[in-house]
Amino acid sequence: MTTTTEQLSATTLLRFATAGSVDDGKSTLVGRLLHDSKSVLTDQLEAVARVSAGRGQEAPDLALLTDGLRAEREQGITIDVAYRYFATARRRFILADTPGHVEYTRNMVTGASTADLAVVLVDARNGMVEQTRRHTAVAALLRVPHVVLAVNKMDLVGYEEGVFARIAEEFTAYAASLGVENVVAVPLSALAGDNVVTHSTHMDWYGGRTLLEHLETVPVGSDPRAEDARFPVQYVIRPQTAERPDYRGYAGQIASGVLRVGDAVTVLSSGRTTAVAAIDALGRQTDVAWAPQSVTVRLADDVDVSRGDMIAAGSTARTPTQDVAASVCHLNERPLHVGDKVLLKHTTRTVRAVVRDIAYRIDIGTLERRPGAQELGVNDIGHVVLRTAEPLAVDPYADNRRTGSFLLIDPDDGTTLAAGMAGEPFVNARREPEAAGEEGWT
Repeated sequence: MTTTTEQLSATTLLRFATAGSVDDGKSTLVGRLLHDSKSVLTDQLEAVARVSAGRGQEAPDLALLTDGLRAEREQGITIDVAYRYFATARRRFILADTPGHVEYTRNMVTGASTADLAVVLVDARNGMVEQTRRHTAVAALLRVPHVVLAVNKMDLVGYEEGVFARIAEEFTAYAASLGVENVVAVPLSALAGDNVVTHSTHMDWYGGRTLLEHLETVPVGSDPRAEDARFPVQYVIRPQTAERPDYRGYAGQIASGVLRVGDAVTVLSSGRTTAVAAIDALGRQTDVAWAPQSVTVRLADDVDVSRGDMIAAGSTARTPTQDVAASVCHLNERPLHVGDKVLLKHTTRTVRAVVRDIAYRIDIGTLERRPGAQELGVNDIGHVVLRTAEPLAVDPYADNRRTGSFLLIDPDDGTTLAAGMAGEPFVNARREPEAAGEEGWT
């Protein structure tokens, strides 16, 4: 398969989330990143300067660029997820600035659920704290591919290499115990701008990239050819016009892998096998398409396919099941109880389900599994067993973040109750931690 402009443009977008404990300087870091990368409009900067001057501050408080809610500005904390879009000459970015408080863990889950990279902030004076472990565990739970440890406020510890090295070593070991292997550590000062966009003159012992340089160059995505093809059907197209009396196409977005004309596929959940007869994309036929392209697929045989069905590569199709074991992050103020009836939305399909069991609740700070729970409250993370009214083609979340995830919805009012990830919560394999950070300080 040859690389095209469409494929290249997809790889130049990085979705990343920031996380950190309260007062670690997360909003200031995001503000500094936007300011120094020339991604702030003049009127925005002027507004921040006016508010800062009204508070008696000599310099603009860059944290105000992201803390948009009145309560956030008054309390000096982040409450809601703040999304920011910016670009450099090398890459486009979607940034999710997530809250640091324990009670807003659900917001961090929301912000990091689609992230390719998570930036976890640590105050150099305090080192790793409970929230550091909590946010790292959530990133591991969500299988975020890349993690950056940003050791902030290095100016307050005299820019000492030893302080940074100790924190990086401890963090890397903890992340490795959760199965997180791709960790890069960066020492910085968001307030002074050290190693955020430009290299610091105070830390010549650090020879790695600045935070922005790493964000611009970190590999994004995976090779679709190495993934199993999954195509959730969103809509059945039957124009029945004089020009196309027999046209029957299945439209949707390829969730993973590659589809080619002639490929053997299985339609789930019926289990019928057929082959790809044609692929239509952007009004023309093509021989091949890959995730995350939106296409219309035509099949060789006249099989029964409808919205919510999954077209999968024939040799990799999983047996649909009505029993789904998964980790869930509870997002709603209303608790989730054993026996509750819910709606389960998986890709383009929504089915009725019941909570058969809550196997255990996870203490996300200590990773301790606490069995015997009869309910999950807001911000709780637990492992549940669900029984669905119809079979679902669910992949393990560790194998496929798109087809392994789902939402639990209140059938009465349609509000979202929980986000689910099929399979075990963390990667089981542990490894010996490698030297933390990048060449230049080890």
